[in-house]
Amino acid sequence: MPTRKFACDTALLSVTLTLLIALISSCASQNTPSTAEREAAAAATVAAAKSTEVAIAERAAELTRVAAPASKPRPAETPALGVGSTMISDKDQMTLVYVPAGEFTMGSTYREASADNSDYPDHKVYLDAFWIDRTEVTNAQYRKCEAAGSCPPPRESGSHTRASYYGNAEYDNYPVIHVSWNAAQAYCKWAVRRLPTEAEWEKAARDTDNRKYPWGNAAPDNQRANFNDKDDTTAVGSYPSGASPYGALDMAGNVYEWVGDWYIDDYYRSGPVQNPKGPDAGLYRLLRGGAWGSGQPNIIAARRLWKEPFYQDYFIGFRCARS
Repeated sequence: MPTRKFACDTALLSVTLTLLIALISSCASQNTPSTAEREAAAAATVAAAKSTEVAIAERAAELTRVAAPASKPRPAETPALGVGSTMISDKDQMTLVYVPAGEFTMGSTYREASADNSDYPDHKVYLDAFWIDRTEVTNAQYRKCEAAGSCPPPRESGSHTRASYYGNAEYDNYPVIHVSWNAAQAYCKWAVRRLPTEAEWEKAARDTDNRKYPWGNAAPDNQRANFNDKDDTTAVGSYPSGASPYGALDMAGNVYEWVGDWYIDDYYRSGPVQNPKGPDAGLYRLLRGGAWGSGQPNIIAARRLWKEPFYQDYFIGFRCARS
């Protein structure tokens, strides 16, 4: 439609120009003008022609603007994921930190291994990118799963030194304890996540530089972790100076944490080196990180503990992960 209108306007302006020139020519034939009059008439004719050309050009430009489609807005760019990226779960409002894909050293050298050599030998492992909870799951978060009918209550409602712990609002932001591996798995499923694999947990704790602790190789102290025969649990996130390079907190001390894998003693020698998920079966499930009562050797990031899947105690909790 704009193109037809432009054609009509152009034709009208051309006719107007033709009539103007004819009128001037007719007047010229009836009277013999002076030289000055002829020059003035010629100038007027040129001016009229130029004016008409300008009008045609302006009209064409106007119609082009009307006919041109509106430019589409550029889509917002999605920020690239990397160390420091976080997300919040809609289910339990847990903050998760991002761990990029890549290789890291898992386990310990013979010189640094535990007395039972369960964390020996050290070996390279490649993991795809994943997310892991910034802190251990809290009493308040676990209560939501219990209220939804998806999680069993903890075996006991007290802690080591507190008769009233689970269900007491004063300790809502403390790690849930007295939960079995089965209960931890049920919670992570309810929260649309899963237990981290042992390899994921260790990478989130120690990064790719083979450090001993989440914060580095410096000896642990009371500013970095809740350990070394402390009386009980502390609120999650109480030791920000003990954070791992990815921002995960409390990965040394406070409570031991269930991971997804079964335990067998030779898995480090025979297991896959890309995205290992542990043996297919076993008698024991693995725990990581040490607890409030653990000595310094047991909060090293590579240390391993194993218990039956139904085991529960006041020093055991968990966190979840997702791919």
